[in-house]
Amino acid sequence: MIITEIEIYRLRIPMEPFVIATGTMDYAQNTFIRVYTDHGIYGVGECSAFPMIVGETQETCLVVAQDFARIWKGKDALDISARMAELDLYIARNTTIKSAFDMALHDLAAKHANMPLYRFLGGKPREIVTDITIGIASPEEMAVKALHLKDNGAEALKVKLGKRPQDDVARIREIRKAVGFDIPIRIDANQGWTFDGAVEALNGLEPFKIQFCEQPMRTYNDHLLTELRSQTIVPIMADESVYSHRDAERLCRNDACDYVNIKFSKSTGIAEALRIQEVCAEYGIACMIGGMLESRLALAAKVHFAYAAPNVKFYDLDTCMVGHLEDPVVGGVQYEGYHIRISDEVGIGADIDAAFLNTCEKWVI
Repeated sequence: MIITEIEIYRLRIPMEPFVIATGTMDYAQNTFIRVYTDHGIYGVGECSAFPMIVGETQETCLVVAQDFARIWKGKDALDISARMAELDLYIARNTTIKSAFDMALHDLAAKHANMPLYRFLGGKPREIVTDITIGIASPEEMAVKALHLKDNGAEALKVKLGKRPQDDVARIREIRKAVGFDIPIRIDANQGWTFDGAVEALNGLEPFKIQFCEQPMRTYNDHLLTELRSQTIVPIMADESVYSHRDAERLCRNDACDYVNIKFSKSTGIAEALRIQEVCAEYGIACMIGGMLESRLALAAKVHFAYAAPNVKFYDLDTCMVGHLEDPVVGGVQYEGYHIRISDEVGIGADIDAAFLNTCEKWVI
């Protein structure tokens, strides 16, 4: 199945301002691609640039995508490992835009096999319930938001922290006062604390029944994670510290984390994400599937992955629920409250609405 043409679109989805420790996002700055073949079918892929995390912007994704398209044109779409190796040979890192291309090839392969992607990957459906994220604000504002979410059916809260430790403890204290202790709270510092700040914050948070803390420190402090774990009872989840299965093996081997957060934008897509969860499983380290600001299209691909990844135990699949003001997706992930399902259509089972695409900047290679 030969690649004949690739379309690249700038998706700019407006959203309510969303604040984390490393910055504020006003738009989901995503890239959407369609990979066409001589079999009359195409595969879709989407990625969400989060420059303060992965070092890629929407502009870099769009430019590099055009180079990738030229590399792939005339090549076999079904040889996924060879195609992704070509991208790695061409440019280092740039994992976010690579993930869109990986996704499109997996969509094509499953469509060619005439089965849903999860079945193509050897998976089967299971119950998936996402958490819902609360951005950084004052303790009082965050508590009001948390109570509203709980009253509307949220089953797990993910709270963004990573500013001053004392202020972060105050935020969780107010949230617990509002929602009580019968709903899980996960926290995400987004690398916002120093080692001493992390110790102070996590010790102060211990009374508030924290399920786990994502990425408390900058990745250059990975060597301190093992020591940090010895200083607190709050479990540590590695996020930005794990891009590849080699990163996962390094942290697991050093007892540096309790859990690992997998994101396609870090892993270059589905194939490497599967390797990460397999390595973690060997060490008894459970994983979460998370994301940046993807639409329901990429989220559908993540559910297919989760169905095929038994070591994924936690789900942070709320990226289009945290303030997207427009939904351009046809098909894709469906929400029943915070319970998630996908259809049994072949491939990923999602696309972007043609009318919306007509408003987007486009490149054809």
